[in-house]
This record gives sequence, structure tokens and C-alpha cells, in this order.
Amino acid sequence: MLGTFQQSHLRIEVEANEQTIRDSLLQTDNLSKWMELAKFSSGLPEKLQTGVTFTTSLGFVEIAHEVQIANNNCLRLLLSKGIDGYHEWYWGDGWIQSRLEGISLLPLNLGQTLSLIRLRQFLASQKVTAAKSP
Repeated sequence: MLGTFQQSHLRIEVEANEQTIRDSLLQTDNLSKWMELAKFSSGLPEKLQTGVTFTTSLGFVEIAHEVQIANNNCLRLLLSKGIDGYHEWYWGDGWIQSRLEGISLLPLNLGQTLSLIRLRQFLASQKVTAAKSP
């Protein structure tokens, strides 16, 4: 694999409970909404589970994902093609932590930061939608 080894660990606070965060990360419909810049492969199940594989495309770069862990507070993805490494997500009430390590030509820290910003915005929009519901 061409590129450099990169690692990034970020933790942010969000105004969302654990269940809302979990649904945003594990339910593929929600995942595709906040990761709107990435094009997902077809045939994804409704919810990410251990063993599920899929690809995303960011422009001309394709990244293959294999779900290694998907449970109540953790999602771990093994990455290949555009990034050779892994991406771990941990969460709880009011916080999300993301750890990304891999070899790539892509600026992984920038991409991870933008993803967390988009996720925070999506979670805020979910809170507004829930507040408006009768």
C-alpha cells in the first residue's frame, strides 16, 4: 500500500443520548445520511453487524469496510483499498470517540474531523426533529 502511516484519536461531546448515537452509527439508513459525501455499495443490511462488508467511494477513492465489532457501545471497521487499517467508534450518553489508524495517501485526520462534525450536526438535527414531534 502506498502512503504514510497515520493515526488519529478524537473525542467530542454531543447533545445526544447513547441510543441516538448508536442508531446513527449502526443503522445504515442513518449512516448514509450523515456520511452524505460517501457513496455506499448497494445491498447493505438495515443494521451493521459483525461480518458485514461494504464499500464506500469518495470521488475516485474506494474504501472497503469489514465490520469486526458492532455492539451497544462500539463499532470497529477493518479498512482496505484506499485505507489499510481500522476505524473504531465508542460512544455513551453525550460523547463519541473515534480512533483511526492506517496507511493511506488520504489526509485521515482531516477526514475523521469532518466526519465527526457531520455526525454532530446530524445528531443535533435529530434532537430538533424529536422535539417537534407530538
